[in-house]
Amino acid sequence: MLSSPGIGSGLDVNGLVTQLMKAESQPLTALDAKEAKQQTRLTAFGTLKGALSSFQSNLAALSDPAKFTAITAGFSDTSLANASATSSAVTGSHSVEIQTLAQSHKLKSTVFATTSSAVGSGTLTIQFGTYSGGTFTLNPDKAAQSITISSGNSSLSGIRDAINQANAGVSASIVNDGTGNRLVIASQDTGLSNALKITATDTDGNNTDNAGLSQLVYDGSTGGTTNLTQTVAASNATLVIDGISISKASNNITDAIEGVTLNLLKANPGTTSTLNLSRDTAGIQNTVSSFVKAFNDLNKTIVNLSKYDAGTKQASILTGDSTVRSIQTRIRSAISDPLTTAGGGLSLLSEVGISFQSDGTLQFDSTKLSKALSDPTKDISTLFSSVGKTSDSLVSFTSAKSDTVNGKYSLNISRIATQGSAAGDTAAALTINAGVNNSLNLTVDGVSANITLAAGTYTAASLAAEIQSKINGASALSSAGIKVTVSESSGKLAVVSNRYGSASTVSITGGNGKSDLFGTPVETAGADVAGTINGVTATGSGQTLTGAADSSGLVIKITGGATGARGEIDFAHGFAAKLNKLVGEMLNGRLIDSRIDGINSTIKDIGAQRDSLNQRLADTEKRIRAQFTALDTTIASMTQTSNFLQQQLSRLPTTSN
Repeated sequence: MLSSPGIGSGLDVNGLVTQLMKAESQPLTALDAKEAKQQTRLTAFGTLKGALSSFQSNLAALSDPAKFTAITAGFSDTSLANASATSSAVTGSHSVEIQTLAQSHKLKSTVFATTSSAVGSGTLTIQFGTYSGGTFTLNPDKAAQSITISSGNSSLSGIRDAINQANAGVSASIVNDGTGNRLVIASQDTGLSNALKITATDTDGNNTDNAGLSQLVYDGSTGGTTNLTQTVAASNATLVIDGISISKASNNITDAIEGVTLNLLKANPGTTSTLNLSRDTAGIQNTVSSFVKAFNDLNKTIVNLSKYDAGTKQASILTGDSTVRSIQTRIRSAISDPLTTAGGGLSLLSEVGISFQSDGTLQFDSTKLSKALSDPTKDISTLFSSVGKTSDSLVSFTSAKSDTVNGKYSLNISRIATQGSAAGDTAAALTINAGVNNSLNLTVDGVSANITLAAGTYTAASLAAEIQSKINGASALSSAGIKVTVSESSGKLAVVSNRYGSASTVSITGGNGKSDLFGTPVETAGADVAGTINGVTATGSGQTLTGAADSSGLVIKITGGATGARGEIDFAHGFAAKLNKLVGEMLNGRLIDSRIDGINSTIKDIGAQRDSLNQRLADTEKRIRAQFTALDTTIASMTQTSNFLQQQLSRLPTTSN
């Protein structure tokens, strides 16, 4: 057998096989071209999907009604204060005179030689409240805090660190005034109601003398012990707004002007500054402009993927594709079709300056938008967002789902939401004695806690404040975000959960003070709001109602009022919400994914065909090479015979003519 193809015949067998296989491989080249085209289509659909996702992200932001009702707030003198506003604020101007700033209560100790000087050990109890007329009235919204001072941290610096680590609503620092070191204790919150009362349980046995831990005692009420000295009195911010005197505990004021937050920076008594509240037209213009840009970006992607260039007679990769054409048509139709029940006096995007151009892109006329914004009868938020407008001021729209049907829904309330409570059936004892009637065990909204009241003689109001302070300060409740309000009426105490609905409960379960303070308490569980929306029973949870049937997903909040008919909710999906739903269906409903799956399946099938063809080509090449090898062998044999004959003939005697 010949070891090298062609050696016997002199033929270029390898070259001949290569040329023959090149011809045989033409179907493989066609498959490669077909796969390359499918890969390009796959990339194109991925690009389209990404463009739709980007467009949807813009729509999600545009669906927020607050973007179209935003109010800007600004002071004429920004060194005095700054301000911000929510959409509930009313445009206009207000004159503001800042007379004083709110301040935190600050106390200082006597002088200590060094920061490591021993002070004392025991327990410090810090309470917050108001000093007035020689009496201290507890702040019911702030719990008393106890801080243990061990013998290991009984130095001046140790006590400072223990106070700061306790997170008790006060801060401590050491100040050297040139004569020595003083401990300064300050309330972290400003305002008259956050003044400090500090008592001590001193390990030296005397809780009021000027020795040991009792050196840090402060009670500014008449007859109280003041071993600390007041350096800054607790005070409220005082200001005059439009001629109305206002006093607030904080320099950050959220409830003086509806929807406006004032941050006071400097007092300037006798001088007024102007607070201007105006529609955030620039923000709205930017929001609408970003929508137009987002659509045009999407449209550019679709056009680039599907256009046909008549000049070059070149088609794009998705030219004529039905899926792309469907996406483009449906989005344009959704933008062009008017809203049926917008409820804000607008139904077409062209009314706010958004319209199609001849090339299929959107153009934006900001002048038209400005005109619509200045018209008090127009509400642009309804043109873009999903908005429900209520006719009852105590009923508010909370949210809706994409499948909530547009319409006008009548509301009827059969039950107003209530809070859980526990009320005493007898007047409370006003003298609290340690170990006798100073503890209560209770469960609020399903969470249990135990509290211990400070011994002393109270009024009914101050006792209610003490109980509220201790309940709200209980870690088990505060960590769960649970709060209560404690009140008194004719000496009888009542504890009410701040939560509404069936999950709202208060139960006085025990403690040595239960009988003296509440007798046999009457406990009433809260109830969820109940009613119908458009005659269909809705689901109540706390103060919110969630609709069913056509109003499925519609959530409204009822904060009070009477039972019975409560007006209507005019609900509609705006363009952003409508488009967001449409694009979401395109992305999640497998309109594009099914095409991608089909392309991937085709690519997989091409791969299988390639494998089969490669195997056939390998078999063909093997067969051709075998044939050439046989030919080579035959020619080699014939050549050998020819050479032999020539040799034999050359040896025959030569005959003469």
